[in-house]
Amino acid sequence: MGTVHARSLEPLPASGPDFGALGEEAELVEVEPEAKQEILENKDVVVQHVHFDGLGRTKDDIIMYEIADVFKAKNLIDVMRKSHEAREKLLRLGIFRQVEVLIDTCQGDDALPNGLDVTFEVTELRRLTGSYNTMVGNNEGSMVLGLKFPNLLGRAEKVTFQFSYGTKETSYGLSFFKPQPGNFERNFSVNLYKVTGQFPWSSLRETDRGISTEFNFPIWKTNHTLKWEGVWRELGCLARTASFSVREESGHSLKSSVSHAMVIDSRNSSILPKRGALLKINQELAGYTGGDVSFLKEDFEFQLNKQLLWDSVFSASLWGGMLVPIGDKPSSIADRFYLGGPTSVRGFSMYSIGPQSDGDYLGGEAYWAGGLHLYTPLPFRPGRGGFGDLFRTHFFLNAGNLCNLNYGDGPKAHLQKLAEYIRWSYGAGIVLRLGNIARLELNYCFPMGVQSGDRICDGVQFGAGIRFL
Repeated sequence: MGTVHARSLEPLPASGPDFGALGEEAELVEVEPEAKQEILENKDVVVQHVHFDGLGRTKDDIIMYEIADVFKAKNLIDVMRKSHEAREKLLRLGIFRQVEVLIDTCQGDDALPNGLDVTFEVTELRRLTGSYNTMVGNNEGSMVLGLKFPNLLGRAEKVTFQFSYGTKETSYGLSFFKPQPGNFERNFSVNLYKVTGQFPWSSLRETDRGISTEFNFPIWKTNHTLKWEGVWRELGCLARTASFSVREESGHSLKSSVSHAMVIDSRNSSILPKRGALLKINQELAGYTGGDVSFLKEDFEFQLNKQLLWDSVFSASLWGGMLVPIGDKPSSIADRFYLGGPTSVRGFSMYSIGPQSDGDYLGGEAYWAGGLHLYTPLPFRPGRGGFGDLFRTHFFLNAGNLCNLNYGDGPKAHLQKLAEYIRWSYGAGIVLRLGNIARLELNYCFPMGVQSGDRICDGVQFGAGIRFL
């Protein structure tokens, strides 16, 4: 139960250091257990009071939402379980450094024979906290510095400033986060940001300055995100050798879009799951709330994991997406899909599948990618039960395609084009799980179905990231 403590309900001993030994001439007195303690052990109980020690700027109402279920407990075990759940909810708010729980018999004139008092001893976070850490993205790393103002108004609000410097991207942003009292999964946030990214596979540099608002909420077993984003984008050439197609895309644009994301995730881990499934569906509509960019974009991600014999895991993944420009203006290179690399279709260089011009990859308006994987323990299980369990042997088969569609044609023509020139690869390697942060892969790849203009990585390929096909 973590740090949930219940004081002993056993009767006090008849002898001991505080009582001394009974002499032969002493009158023998039969010590009976307290009636209250006997009732607490064998019958239902009532939680009469819940106390908090250590509260400062935190408001009472948000605390009451999180501990309300403690009063519904009917027996001692139920009290301990619900107190533990309340402790987890309080820690999830992100406003306490430490939460401990003490369960004791009720004292006072109004005490019932079966009454209990529950005390939460909390330590609030400071008004200003700082952090320094490193993050791993899809085949890139970054250093992150942050300042945080937790529990700003006393109801778990949070203001965060964050600066990130990475191998391909530099960003800074200011965000405000507000959860709904009693339902932390239902929350609202506002973000101001500037992001500068380099995309060498396209000889492109992009700087985004924007504002976004998000509303997150659960419905049954699904989690939803509604988002509005307004961003001023500046595209430029990363090198003098950039192709004419990339130079044509250079300049400024203003995108205003609304989007919706739905996620169903039953996996036991997001990094290297052994069981469970993931379904993620995204829709984005740009242009109807302003700006000079108009399109409809849909994409999905599906993953299924099944544990087999000898601690082996079979995994199947499928990705897909389509972007439809609205109006006469073609889609932007910044909005299209990209495919290829150690985190998607292995055996190909990063985002080096599909339409290209003079060696610069321009992305596509439609794609699909699928993968079959078998993860097994290392041969002979070195380091079993310890460091060796972080490693897995990896066998894979990947396939996919990225292209542009003629939307005047019907769905049958679209499917035929997506089925043409399929790139695929197979191979084997080693996977290292870095806690719940990221994972590293070192694979030996055999790329197949290579088309003119594709850039391959035949042989050893290294990948690092969070999201893998």
